[in-house]
Parts: sequence; C-alpha cells; structure tokens
Amino acid sequence: MTIPQLNEDHLTGSFSGLRVIDFSTTIAGPHCARMLADMGAEVIKIEPAEGETMRSRPPLRSGCSTVFGQLNVGKKSLVLDLKSKAGTEAIRRLVATADVLVENFRPGVMRRLRLDYETLRPLNPKLVYCSISGYGQTGPSAERPAYAPVIHAASGYDMAHLAYQPGRKRPDYCGIYHADVFSGAYAFGAIASALYQRTITHKGQHIDVSMLESMLLLTLNEVQWSQFTVPATSRPMFGPIATADGYVMLAIASEKTFQGLMKVIGRPEWVTDPRFLAYGDRRNNWSELMDGVEAWSRTVTTETCLAELNREGVPSSAYRTVAEALADPQIAHRRALAEVEDGGGTFRMMNLPFRMSGARVAAGKRVSTLGEHTRALLKETGLSEEQIAAFSGRPLVAEGR
Repeated sequence: MTIPQLNEDHLTGSFSGLRVIDFSTTIAGPHCARMLADMGAEVIKIEPAEGETMRSRPPLRSGCSTVFGQLNVGKKSLVLDLKSKAGTEAIRRLVATADVLVENFRPGVMRRLRLDYETLRPLNPKLVYCSISGYGQTGPSAERPAYAPVIHAASGYDMAHLAYQPGRKRPDYCGIYHADVFSGAYAFGAIASALYQRTITHKGQHIDVSMLESMLLLTLNEVQWSQFTVPATSRPMFGPIATADGYVMLAIASEKTFQGLMKVIGRPEWVTDPRFLAYGDRRNNWSELMDGVEAWSRTVTTETCLAELNREGVPSSAYRTVAEALADPQIAHRRALAEVEDGGGTFRMMNLPFRMSGARVAAGKRVSTLGEHTRALLKETGLSEEQIAAFSGRPLVAEGR
C-alpha cells in the first residue's frame, strides 16, 4: 500500500528550536521523546557502546530493529560511557545547551551518576527535567524495579479487566504495554506544560511521572466503584455479540443509540418496556437485553449486522486484527502511517494521532545508526579532534557510515 506523504513542508514543528537530551530506554521514555521529536525538537539519544536494549528487539532486518526505530525515529544518537568522568563531563556540557532532559531509570541511578536534577540545575536553571519511573521518585515503593506488566498488576488494572470476563479467574497474559505508552504520553503533556510555564517564570523544573498512577487513571469507573457500592450486572455492558459468522462489538451509551438498536432488532416496544425504560433499569436487566439482541444478530452475517447497526447510528465494529485496522481507508485518508528508513530498508510506523493546522506533526524520515552523531556533538561541546579520538577510543572516522 502506498503511504500518502504529509504535506506539511511549509510548516515548522511546535517545538522547533528546542533541544532534548534523551537518557531513556525501552518504551515509556523513548515514546515521550519521540513525540517531542515529531513535534520538531532536536532529540539527542544517549546510548552505551553496545546500543540501547531495544535495538535488538525483533523484527530485525540487517540487524536493525523496527520496534527500536518506531520509538526513536528522528533522534540523533550519541554514544557515551556515563560511568566515565569524560562521559559525565560531555553530558554536563550538553545539558548547559538543552531545554529538556528525559530519563526513566530507577530512582537513584541518575543521582549516583551525578546527573540528577539538583546536580544539573545550577548548570542550566531553565532545564525541564522529566523522570518517568514505576512508582514515582519518592515513597516506600520508589526504588522497586518495574516494567509495564508489573505495573498493570500492581495498579489493579489486570484484575479490573478480568472482572469483565465472566467465568474466568486467571489474569490475562500481557503483551501490550499500556503503562509505558500512557506514562510516556502523560510525560509529554507535563513537559509541554512546564515549557509554557517557563515562558512566564524563566525557570525550569523537575517532573516526576508515575507509571502506577498513570495506569490508575485508566480505571475511571473502578476508582469510584472501589469507594462506593454499585450494583453488579450479570453481563458486562460492553462485549461481543455473536453473529452467524463471527462477533461484533456494539456500544449503547445513549438513549438515541438504544432506540436505534431496538429498531434494528425489531423490538421497538422494548423502548417503553419497564425492564429497559431508564438507564438504571436497563443496566439491572442488561443480560436479558443482550440475549434479545443476540437472538437477532445470530441470524445475520457480521457484514449485514454492521450495515444494519450503522444505518441506525449504533456505534459498532467487527473485531479486526492490527493489520486489518492499518488497511482501513480511514488510516490512509488521515495519513496516519509514515514510511521511514533505517539500515535494513524502509518500514511503516504510526504518526502521532493528532494534526495541527499551524504546525508540522510528523515522524522523522530515518532512524539514526548507533553513535552516528557522536563526533559532531562532542565537537560542539568544545572537545578537540584529539580529545574526541582519545574519548572514543577509536580512530576518527565519519560516524554512522
């Protein structure tokens, strides 16, 4: 499929001119920093000599990971040994020129490296320093190790999800890392807010993002249900209804959609039926209502079911694979996919899910090779050719070629 190109060449990014130092690894921090890069910021990714861990994640082509590329496209790559005095000094020089720093190490790591906010603030009082961690920077759980699947369990999210699966007791396996993506997005929003505040105060600040709290924000109903008594329903309100050849998801969340559904299934009298008349009645008798819906839906194909529901304005969808969703003409119309290049060739990735009429919002064109910008960035810090050669421990050659 040909990917339409975003026609935003006449626009600049909202964060053009900003410099970001990205110390982060895996998903949450890199996702946040990539959002900043897509919005026009210069993002410098700090990597060890062996490369950030995600560079080895499949799928790999010619040793290049598209997962790494998806999280780090448009960033510069600077290889440094953070445990060395020379590496720390190079970072301190770069920080003096930066607007934002992003890190997602376990609390205490940056302090031990003497790269924490309090140490760096005197070098650059305008620095917006963002820390993403499992439980937050302080408190009894702060230094516990955490990855997204652990946070899903710790936040109650997994058990909340299980409660919507009738007859099941074992929690689901985890393969989609909600905690990483959401905490990265919250970090992005906090950074944008701090940058705006800086225009007024002329001062930076430290941002402390908790993955645990990010996940708890997803359980909107459950946070309230945990405090108050709410009548349980015998069947979850949102779930699959069977058709003659598959399943459909429909969402009845308003009187209009309820009335439309009753028209579709041929039960207009249920609109005034005491069992379903008001939302509370409907919720208490939800299983009966859905049994009636399925008595109709099982007699038609998924295609016919969706056509009937759409005609009456009832929100619904077939259950699609990600590949099927990516092939949706709506995705092409929105130009939601970008084609980028790395050492293995080209591949597709998602652009950010919003467009702006006055700013460019698009993924970078290519993924940097490991250490591609080391020489240029170290020269910028004032190191001589000889110092860079000694620092890198290898002859000076063009990086990334």
